[in-house]
This record gives sequence, C-alpha cells and structure tokens, in this order.
Amino acid sequence: MVQVFSFCFAPGLCWILINDIHQTNWINYLALLVYYTAAGVGIGAIYTPVSPQLLSVKYKITTCVFLLLVVGIGCTTYEEQRDRLPDTPNRGQIRISVDETFKPLMDELVQVYQSNHPQAKIEVDYKTEADCLRDALSDSVRLLFITRRLSIEEKALLADSLRLNARSLVVARDAIAVIVHPNSPDTIFSMEEIKAILTGNYKKKLIPVFDGIKATSTVRFIVDSILKGNSPTPDAMAARNSEGVVDYVAAHQEVIGFVGVGWVGNPEDSLQMSFLKKVKVAHLESADKKGAYVKAYQANIYAKRYPMVRDLVYILKEKHRGLATGFAHFVSGELGQLIIRRAYLAPAQKRLGIRPVKLNG
Repeated sequence: MVQVFSFCFAPGLCWILINDIHQTNWINYLALLVYYTAAGVGIGAIYTPVSPQLLSVKYKITTCVFLLLVVGIGCTTYEEQRDRLPDTPNRGQIRISVDETFKPLMDELVQVYQSNHPQAKIEVDYKTEADCLRDALSDSVRLLFITRRLSIEEKALLADSLRLNARSLVVARDAIAVIVHPNSPDTIFSMEEIKAILTGNYKKKLIPVFDGIKATSTVRFIVDSILKGNSPTPDAMAARNSEGVVDYVAAHQEVIGFVGVGWVGNPEDSLQMSFLKKVKVAHLESADKKGAYVKAYQANIYAKRYPMVRDLVYILKEKHRGLATGFAHFVSGELGQLIIRRAYLAPAQKRLGIRPVKLNG
C-alpha cells in the first residue's frame, strides 16, 4: 500500500509540470507549497522567491526521479504488510483460555482449525470461569470461551487497563446434566426436588458433587439461576474437574453429580460413551410443560425445554485481525457450528432444524 505522504508528492509534481505550459507564478508557488510540505520543508522557505533556474527542465527531471524513488520506497504490498504482523487469521501462535467444562468440544474445534491451517498453533488453557475472566486482563490472552458476557464493570475495567473494547458473541447453548450412580433408583427429578437436594433438604440423602466449590461456571449457574443467590448445602462436595465428577458419582451411590452436558451428551464420542457406561443421566421436569420430564438432549437444549440451559460465549480482545479473530470467526461460522451440532450442543449462530418423528407403537 502507498504511504500517505506519497499522495502529497504527486500533486506537487503535477503542478510543476503544468507550470511548463502555463508560466504563471501563483501556480508555481502552489506547486512548491504542496511539494515541499510533503517533504517537510517549512512554509517560510517555500514563500521565498525562487530563481527561474530552480525550475529548469533538468531540475524537474531530477524531481521526477526522486519522486518515483520515494513512492517506490513508500509502497508495500498487502502480503508484505501481513507478514510483518505477529500472526494473521490463519497463521501464527496464540494462547486462549477456555472454561474447563467445554474441553471435549474445544479440543475438536482446535484440532479441525489447525488441520485446515497448518501454520496456526492454538494453545488452550482449560480453567475455571473465574480464572478465565482474570486472564481477560492479560495482554497474552486475546480470546476466552466462557458461559456469559462481560458485565458493564468488567468492560470498563478492560477498556481502562488495556485500552480496548472486547467483542463477544454467543456461539452455542450448553446445559448442565444431572448424573447419578448406575444403580440409583432416582433418575427423575422436578426442579423443586433439585433445589431440595442442593440445599440439603431432600427426603433422602443425596450429596451434590460439583466440578469445584467456588469459581466454576457450573457452581455459579446453580447459585444464580437455581438457588437465586443462596449457598449450596455445606455437605456439597467438589471434584477436581468435570471428569472427576463422573468418576466420583460412578463410585458412590449416595451422591448426585452436576456436570456440563458436553462430557456425557455425545453418544458418538468414545470417551463420553465410556462415561455413560459408568453413570446414568437423569430426567428433569420440562421448563415448558409441567409433569413432563426431559433429558439434556440437543433438541431440548435448543428449544430450552431442558431447565438448566446456559450459553457458550467467546470474548475477543484482539486489537488487530489476527489468529484469535480467525479462530473466533471459525467457531461462529458454518464449519464451527456444524462441529458444535455434531457435539450434541445447540449451535447459536446457525439454525438447528428439528423435525418431528412419529414412532409406531
């Protein structure tokens, strides 16, 4: 691309050449004004009368040669400018922070993107949602995947500390699945019963198990959306992560687990199939029909019939159009949304077609 100053030299040269035809002093002075302003010469120097020899044909030829050299130096191609950037939408290396509950999905998204762009390297740090939000204030992390948008206060802090405005977009709908021991007789719950379990007031002993007592998106959703700000029972237990919740529930019949459906909702994933052999996914009372009970299936998540649905949101804080931007657009684009659909979550940027099926018998 041509630098701005090169556009100032060209008019100056044109006026000088015009002056050959129209021997008019005001044109001469205007030409010199534009020409020397671009070259950084003061207006006072330009105003000083010049001798006719200064505008000789030899001088003009020299000026033309000089102009061509300057314009040539000031010109760079798009490819050259792009190569000067540390990364582009399909090349370079970045680190992103992702809520641990989305690890199965994010592993698949990153694998496909890197396969399609061999020069791209995306390193993923799986953390609690609170730790991901702390990374939002770091220059080294330009992309986050969490379950909510930034608050007004968080946006203001980001703008004040990093001088940028973060962009966000909901790319999928997720759900919190309720899992029980394979021998448990309790596999159907109303939301009132779920609240009773979470507060320790259920009719029988069922201890809730989370992927962490504090700071995780699962715990935050339960406290904010189910318990309306109240704390869970002191007996609640914390596993080290989502996989730990599955393992603990599989080994103890007196507990009930809460985990992102991305860990137990895909019957085509070999790891999740192994989990489903160790635990059972419970039915919860439908959000739109009292007395009906549904599982955290894709169609129920998409239609929000399942009562514990949440969003997957990306937070993009990149100042240039780099690899973080490229990956974010991939996730929200056609292929990324297809991968989300195949993971049995509900894509938020592409319409999910649901066809009613009539079963015989």
